[in-house]
Amino acid sequence: MTAAEPGARVPLGRSVRVRVPATSANLGPGFDTLGLALNVHDELEVTATEAGVRVDVTGVGAEGEHGVPTDETNLVARSLLHVLDRVGVEAPGLRITATNAIPHGRGMGSSGAAIVSGVLAAKGLLEGVVDVTDEDVLRWATELEGHPDNVAPAIFGGLTIAWVDETGPRHKQLAVHRGVSLLVAVPEATMSTSLARSLQPEAVPHADAVFNLSRSALLVAALTQSPELLFDATEDRLHQTYRASAMPETSALVRELRAAGHAAVVSGAGPSVLVLASDPAARLEAARIVEERPGGAAGGWHARLLAVDIRGGTVEPIPSSAVA
Repeated sequence: MTAAEPGARVPLGRSVRVRVPATSANLGPGFDTLGLALNVHDELEVTATEAGVRVDVTGVGAEGEHGVPTDETNLVARSLLHVLDRVGVEAPGLRITATNAIPHGRGMGSSGAAIVSGVLAAKGLLEGVVDVTDEDVLRWATELEGHPDNVAPAIFGGLTIAWVDETGPRHKQLAVHRGVSLLVAVPEATMSTSLARSLQPEAVPHADAVFNLSRSALLVAALTQSPELLFDATEDRLHQTYRASAMPETSALVRELRAAGHAAVVSGAGPSVLVLASDPAARLEAARIVEERPGGAAGGWHARLLAVDIRGGTVEPIPSSAVA
């Protein structure tokens, strides 16, 4: 990042368009490390105005019990303002128009996507004012999210391995084998990520740690080179069992799918279930199980056939002539 000049400001009227994918983190054994970008997206347009923050939302979170804030407390706005504060640029007013498609509270990275959206919007608004790098985007998004496993795939796309060293958060992006097919079973019920994390023990047995080390290493190979290994590679002993009591329907669906030979895991903190299929026919069979199980579609489970998003988050300027 290049430091801002004293008194630097975002030009009023500048507008950017941002598009950020959903994500699924953990992927079974890769707790707080592995993540996939999914082809479901939140989109927004942001314009620098004279004063105030106004957020207009359509789609997910637009209204009702799960409606998101429409002022400066909105997570996108807070993330954008966080970046401006970090670079020392005075915040302008903001008009944010968001079109949301990522389900909230379902383990598909909605909060991570909102944070990345705000950080990328700030990057776009700061074009020519402050030089913001991809590493800056990852660092600021991780500051806000607390860990990089969801924000890394939202930023960079594909399969990501994320870790933190003395320099801050880092990532490695990998291409997913074309033979891998994705299914996400999404329930009507939601799950608090903080509640899910509170169920984790502070220490785990040595044997379980070794077990997950082997499976997470195998999972990288399965996703990038050998999809036939996905079932074995998605076994986990570190987090899913401990969280099972908080989402019994999710745990039951994972067990049922795995009993039928499908590589099913909890998506993120849940309660959605991710299936990593080694061929399209297997994915359709898994979708049938989701929709036809007792209490399946009628009980609030919906099978979504998805693909890996390979682009990650994008930001582009909107020509002034196109701004309403």
